Amino acid sequence: MNRREFVGAAAAAAIEQGLPRKAIAAPLKPMALGLLIAPFGAPEEKIRRVHELGFTNCFLSLDRYLGQFTPALAVQFKEWLDKYEVTATTVEVVGPQPLVWNFLKGPATIGLVPRAMRAARIDALKQASDFAKLLGVGQVQTHCGFIPENPDDPLYAETVEAIKTVAAHCKGNGQWFLMETGQETPTTSSRVLRDACMDNLGIGLDTANVILYGKANPVDAAEILGPHVRAIHAKDGLWPTDPSQLGQEVLIGQGKVDFKRVFTILKAAGYTGAVTIERETSGPQQIEDVKKEKAYLEAVLREVWQ
Repeated sequence: MNRREFVGAAAAAAIEQGLPRKAIAAPLKPMALGLLIAPFGAPEEKIRRVHELGFTNCFLSLDRYLGQFTPALAVQFKEWLDKYEVTATTVEVVGPQPLVWNFLKGPATIGLVPRAMRAARIDALKQASDFAKLLGVGQVQTHCGFIPENPDDPLYAETVEAIKTVAAHCKGNGQWFLMETGQETPTTSSRVLRDACMDNLGIGLDTANVILYGKANPVDAAEILGPHVRAIHAKDGLWPTDPSQLGQEVLIGQGKVDFKRVFTILKAAGYTGAVTIERETSGPQQIEDVKKEKAYLEAVLREVWQ
């Protein structure tokens, strides 16, 4: 099935099942806490867990569904989200592979920067956008990669064009396309926003990634990018000490992120989206960590909004 056939079949399925035909904003209170989930393998269980942990929304990491985005899957996801009263705020894919999350091989493997993977990544993001449209999800996010600091580097202009291509596809689906912070400095992200000049291009601020990649303090990142932030990954971390490896992600409250200042800056910038907890542990430990992080962030947000 080519993309045109897929979109046609998807639209028909959406109408038949009563799914939204246009992406709509999630009806959430400002800075509502949510949870990032990768639902492959046990999607209903993971969506149910979002509800059981007391969250109203989730961020869907869908890389393992690449090549499997069908109208039937969209119907099933929508049923589970409705059943557990969970709003999906954003869809993300970063693949296909290879992806090496370090300083040595990361520049050649991550995002839309590497020429060898660019076409496949653009196609994957278009697939994710079409699938998100069926779910009524109005945001698609990815890591764009180690975007060159030097705007005269040929890879810079090529990456900007790739970002424009994806953003244009998302715009056709009524969506925002978000660049997740991490591999590039906030100033470079700001330059891309200007040079791409797309009115549906924004920032997904990962509070820890700017630290883990040694690129910025998240407070400074919020100051520079605040008006463009459309999604937040709440995550904490420590600066890299090994020049080959990223810094260490840690439990929220144990790292270098000043969440109160970040949230205060974004509130002043008009941010009203979700705050999505992303904890990169697994199993029972991840659940316990998320509970602690939720309580920590709830206390911070009460201070910010009082």
